[in-house]
Amino acid sequence: MRLSQKKAAFQNEVLTRFDLFKSLFLTLPFQRVKHTGTILPFFTTHCEKGVEEKLTPEAIIDSFFGQYEQYVQEDDRLDLLFRIVQYIERQVVLFDAVEDSAFKAVGKSDETAGLDSVFRLAQSNPETKKQVIQRLRDMSVRLVLTAHPTQFYPGPVLSIINDLIELLKLNDIPNIHLLLQQLGKTPFINKLKPTPVDEAISLAWYLENVFYRVASEIQSKIDNELELSSAETSQIVELGFWPGGDRDGNPNVTWESTKRVATLLRTILFRCYYRDFRIVKRRITFRGVETYLDALQELLYENSFNPKENPEDITEEILFNLKEVKRVLLETHDGLFVEIVEDLIRKVQTFGCFFTTLDIRQDSSVLRETFNWLLTQYPKETGIDKKEIGDDEDAKEQAITFSEKDLAIENVTAPLVEDTLKVIRLIKQIQESGSERAVQRFIISNCQQASDILGLMQLFLWQGWSKKDLTMDFVPLFETVDDLSRAADVMRSLYANKAYAAHLKKRGNKQTIMLGFSDSTKDGGYLMANWSIYRAKIELTAISREFDVDLVFFDGRGGPPARGGGKTQRFYASMGKEIENNHIQLTIQGQTISSQYGSLDTAKYNIEQLLHAGIVSDLRQKEGDTLTAKQKKVIDQMAAESHKKFLSLRKHPKFLRYLETLSPLKSLASINISSRPVKRNSDKELRLEDLRAISFVTAWSQLKQNIPGFYGVGTALQWAEDNNMWSYVKNLYENSGMFNTIIDNCMMSMTKSNFNITSYMQDDAEFGEFWKMLKDEFDRTKEYLLKLTGMTELMENYPVEKASICEREKIILPLLIIQHYAIRKLESNKLDEKKADVYRKLIGRTIYGVVNAGRNLA
Repeated sequence: MRLSQKKAAFQNEVLTRFDLFKSLFLTLPFQRVKHTGTILPFFTTHCEKGVEEKLTPEAIIDSFFGQYEQYVQEDDRLDLLFRIVQYIERQVVLFDAVEDSAFKAVGKSDETAGLDSVFRLAQSNPETKKQVIQRLRDMSVRLVLTAHPTQFYPGPVLSIINDLIELLKLNDIPNIHLLLQQLGKTPFINKLKPTPVDEAISLAWYLENVFYRVASEIQSKIDNELELSSAETSQIVELGFWPGGDRDGNPNVTWESTKRVATLLRTILFRCYYRDFRIVKRRITFRGVETYLDALQELLYENSFNPKENPEDITEEILFNLKEVKRVLLETHDGLFVEIVEDLIRKVQTFGCFFTTLDIRQDSSVLRETFNWLLTQYPKETGIDKKEIGDDEDAKEQAITFSEKDLAIENVTAPLVEDTLKVIRLIKQIQESGSERAVQRFIISNCQQASDILGLMQLFLWQGWSKKDLTMDFVPLFETVDDLSRAADVMRSLYANKAYAAHLKKRGNKQTIMLGFSDSTKDGGYLMANWSIYRAKIELTAISREFDVDLVFFDGRGGPPARGGGKTQRFYASMGKEIENNHIQLTIQGQTISSQYGSLDTAKYNIEQLLHAGIVSDLRQKEGDTLTAKQKKVIDQMAAESHKKFLSLRKHPKFLRYLETLSPLKSLASINISSRPVKRNSDKELRLEDLRAISFVTAWSQLKQNIPGFYGVGTALQWAEDNNMWSYVKNLYENSGMFNTIIDNCMMSMTKSNFNITSYMQDDAEFGEFWKMLKDEFDRTKEYLLKLTGMTELMENYPVEKASICEREKIILPLLIIQHYAIRKLESNKLDEKKADVYRKLIGRTIYGVVNAGRNLA
């Protein structure tokens, strides 16, 4: 489908239908809703004109209310503003549903046909078919759901969205009208701050309603198209899970919540199995299967509704009975209904008794504290003199002898130390109930030295684990620019350690390394973050190949470009020969989960796109994707210039003050969106290094300035032109998939920016010059991006995505004006505490709507 056709299809299937269905809101039997819906278009137009005229939010809103005699009192005005926010929240839901319902009709801008194009090649060429099959045996895609607070739809709203999608496909007006009524009465916010278990329950909705079906369907499609048995391919689609296991900077995650989440996942899975089994039992009413069906009834029912305290892994028992049913059907009953048994077998093989692998994550500083506590508590048993080794890394590595002890947890005064030791013991219990696949990775955040990993391995051996049965993978996470530059040296030390090398050998010589985008961008800016990670991948691949280690990169790629998101499948398809790419693993969170994996259609498409990227990067590697020494040098120099520009911004005396004063950063801590604090060391004054990357990105996105997604890029491109390197940069954009994707994602981030909303700030006494500095870099970056790409406007090659972004930005403009109005009211210090609290709530409500509309904004 050509770009013009896609744009026309989007206009007809999404924008026109959205306008039609939007009118249904006015027919809802709620008087106040009708009044709000009638006045909203006038308010939106007023906001648009005010922004064009560079008016302050106060001037825009006060002049609007000045037109209506009934809105003289402040309370009446606030009431209407709250109702406008609630109305727009629901418009966003409708737009999501209309867009997702038109997913197949509109198509996507990336001109790839997913797995179907690979299958066509395989069918026409036996040699290609062999290569594809071999590739699928070696590769996998793991999607790891995280509880990062960038998705604010509660479970009931998610259910309404999915039901709306199906009804919109059918144009079922009466039932759409009923669902909109339901939507009008369904709350969008949590009254209480969610616990880690609440977050797990929320994300388990996707496991149960989407991934459970889609993972099996994709595996079935691959088996059928390539004429394989399920035994011939390893599990290709894997799932990971962070809620309840990710304790880094979140004191609310404890070993008890980890246990509850593991139990919850197992129980939900068995209920999925039981629902499918009831269909099997309803259809298979023949002789010869009674014993097996009775056994399955007992196993699945009891584990669904009467789970034991410490259950066992019964995967093989379930599979035995299912395979016996299949055998009887094939031998005695002409294979009647065998396909529904095969479907359940495939699901049990995929999900076992655990559903999704629960990752454990903790900061290296906590793990070091735990290690040191045991040295102090048990100096004789550990055999390590803490004073003797001090902070010497070599001494610490040599002192860790991997002795096996079962050191009791007694008299622990530090909660995080106690939690670390208890969760290490708990892991063994979780593995017994769901196999090692239930929990098999411990991720070390801020990993800075080899002893961080070796020390954690020793902690396991001091808590009753043995080297022989240590069924765990230790995963270093490198995030900051400095940590990324040292990553190769850390891994070389690890690989050279005999005890660790022996452990790796038992784990199939496979090492997972996590690279985080969020803090990389906050630390070094957009271009430096992307390049540092790419360069680290090249170095880590070389060292891993030297030691004959099968390297797995696990990317902390969030939804927005500022956190490594954007055109994810294109990024993975463009890995050159110098980067290991057998396994694609990435975090997905917030709006990325709901927008890309929230429905069966979108989830299937996006998982297939990632599989396609993994296959194509191996079969059809473009020459330009492996960078030359000169190309690396050019990007290196540009990244350095970009980094310098970004650091000058970070060090600017107005930087944090600007963000705290103008954005809703302070409000993020008070709204009930996450169990995780907005910043580390939450009881202390705000420092940039303590501010969580998600809060940092969210604050800039609410300002519509999206600094982490572009700042420094224009300066780097200008530097390249001034230093006669423009032809190299053009060549990179045209031939390097990696560089092309970085630039395209940057354009997406800028398309979601709107400096006009805050243009009144250019005359501000305190922040005027700072605002101009931000705007100057935006203008410079836009100018050079258009020059580099030959486009006349940003995202010219992606008309569907651009049209979607523009419509969403139009919908939420009133929310942004209301938000900035409320923030400035609070900053004026002219409100009593009761009124100030109302304005804080108003800010909180607008944050929800803006992020939900942005899809991959925060």
